[in-house]
Amino acid sequence: MAAFEIVMPKLGESIIEATITKWLVNEGDTISEEDPVVEIATDKVDSEIPSPVDGVITKLHYSEGDTVAVGAVIALVEMDGDEDATEPKAGEKTEVKVEKEFREPDKATEKAIKEVAPESVDFSDANRFYSPLVKSIAKKEGITVNELENLTGTGKDGRVTKKDILQYLDDRGTGKVSAPVKQTAAKTIETPAVQAGAGDEVIEMDRMRKLIADHMVMSKQTSPHVTMFHEVDMTRIVNWRNRIKDDFQKREGEKLTFTPIFIEAAAKALREFPLVNASVDGYSIIKRRNINVGMATALPSGNLIVPVIRNADQKNLVGLAKDVNDLANRARNNKLNPDEIQGGTFTITNFGQFGNLTGAPIINQPQVGILGIGTITKKPVVVSTEDGDVIAIRHMMILSLAFDHRIVDGALGGMFLQKVAQILEQFDTNRTS
Repeated sequence: MAAFEIVMPKLGESIIEATITKWLVNEGDTISEEDPVVEIATDKVDSEIPSPVDGVITKLHYSEGDTVAVGAVIALVEMDGDEDATEPKAGEKTEVKVEKEFREPDKATEKAIKEVAPESVDFSDANRFYSPLVKSIAKKEGITVNELENLTGTGKDGRVTKKDILQYLDDRGTGKVSAPVKQTAAKTIETPAVQAGAGDEVIEMDRMRKLIADHMVMSKQTSPHVTMFHEVDMTRIVNWRNRIKDDFQKREGEKLTFTPIFIEAAAKALREFPLVNASVDGYSIIKRRNINVGMATALPSGNLIVPVIRNADQKNLVGLAKDVNDLANRARNNKLNPDEIQGGTFTITNFGQFGNLTGAPIINQPQVGILGIGTITKKPVVVSTEDGDVIAIRHMMILSLAFDHRIVDGALGGMFLQKVAQILEQFDTNRTS
């Protein structure tokens, strides 16, 4: 008999751990290759890990709810047959091919995960998210929440990473840092206590809704939001799409919605105004080389996810339509890969699909702008013609742009929004795709 070790795969460039949400097998179960073994969750996406081999589950090393480091063995499978050069030897770690690349946890990571100190640090009042690993190190080393709150994180969305907290420990040990001074901006507003009344229903947020809630609050605390609005005449596009959508679907095998048209217009405008396609790091501005447009997608659960179309400015309308339809369908069926919701540089959200005229969206950190799309409605407007102004029925829509006023001023935001509107209103109706 040969033993096969299933390990926690690497699910993205910045992900070092994942939480086991549900075991799909029990010890003693017989499984086949590609059978799903476990459901796992990160702060990015949920995934299933399949079995790479046929065999019998002999050991599950973790329980549901446990947070496990990338590369750690999570289950043991006993395979039929003798060991040979083509099969993994007993005790040998073999990578599960959920993603192309995996990483063994280093000794410091394993030690920090295992050596959790007594519950002496209370994180309930923390203003931002800390991973279980960072919490473990903080508890072990006696780092207070106040100290963590004042640390500058180098991780995604400013999170404190293992490297940050270990560097802080080194600096504190050599006397380079002293006791932290509480920042004046921290906890200036206390969240009011809320009591449930008789007959009220209390619903616990699921994991994704908690992440969304934290991300939205963090964005508002991080960026001074300014929102601008611009009314756009969509008549040319509406008439063009109505005329060619059936032929487009027959020819390309894809439905043509308005979303790829909006993404195309935004990508063109971002190329002209690159400062809107940027991020802020302290007092540094990072102008992104690639234009990766995220599209906010509502899920059947009521939650929200933002898959990303990479290099959107380099794709034609057919390519954008294929990407939009594919990502939206897989998002709603929880089939996205973790990397497909990372790396966005600008986001579009469509309020109009629910019949709303417009909205003031919240910036998707660490981006500095998000474009809101309102519903397209028929209304009487004044139209200039060669014979003078006339009142005509036109298909009108309101665009909204929320931007980070730290680096995007009103002039830049206004010019960018105006450019998007011009691209839409001057749409070439002679094109076939």
